[in-house]
Amino acid sequence: MAQLFTRLLLATEHSEFDEGAEAMGFALAQRCQLPLATVLPLVSNPEFEAIAPQIAAKAEQEAAVKIAELRQQAQAAGVAIDLRLRRGAEPYQEIVDEAREQGSDVIIIRRRGKRGLLANLLVGEMVSKVVTHAPCHVLIVPREARLWQQRVLVAAEATPTGRQIVATAVAVAAQCALPLHLVSVVVADALRAQADAFVSEMLIQAHALGVAAQGEVRVGKPFNEILAARAACDADLIVMGSRGEPGIGRALLGGVAQKVMGLSEHPVLVLHS
Repeated sequence: MAQLFTRLLLATEHSEFDEGAEAMGFALAQRCQLPLATVLPLVSNPEFEAIAPQIAAKAEQEAAVKIAELRQQAQAAGVAIDLRLRRGAEPYQEIVDEAREQGSDVIIIRRRGKRGLLANLLVGEMVSKVVTHAPCHVLIVPREARLWQQRVLVAAEATPTGRQIVATAVAVAAQCALPLHLVSVVVADALRAQADAFVSEMLIQAHALGVAAQGEVRVGKPFNEILAARAACDADLIVMGSRGEPGIGRALLGGVAQKVMGLSEHPVLVLHS
């Protein structure tokens, strides 16, 4: 099976809140034997800088220190790093643009910064915008999270997009030699039969690819049931989609995905379809 991710992009401001994402980026680069593209966004406003050049100069100096520290950390980890400083009014836009220019297939980013607090269900505004606008998958990493080693949980529905989500999760599990747990959540028992059939079909496909997989259908609030399923099977990576499909409900980002991203203490891989 071909390697799933070949172009990693670590997005960091090199703050204390980025420690988990940075550790994850280095670990993935080591495991996959890949270089690690890294973008450090710097807020830049030409009008403000013209009025307060001293503040702009200080920000540039601080960024230079961060870049030097990141290069040292990468060298210590044995990771080849391609680090770029991008200036712009919106950090999320610089990250998204860098991912597009690099042809990245996954962005690795923290869950929130100091301004997140309880807003956006513990997901920072910048991160939410990156997930919404990214041209590729996004791996959201809580501060204390580390590379998964136990089990992959995939949450998906009986739709074409759901099948794509499961296929990607199966590829992740296969490459990491980990078992897979599939959960499909429905809001009423009347929908269970279709979900059962979907889970059975997906498990057959996973087994055919040599992945040890189990599955279940749960009834209730999707984000609650996804997190409960993760705890029950002791998974340390959650894979899910970012949005719903017509007829399913409002966009998952801001709904199910937003809540899972905010409440999970483990990495969440949000897939771009």
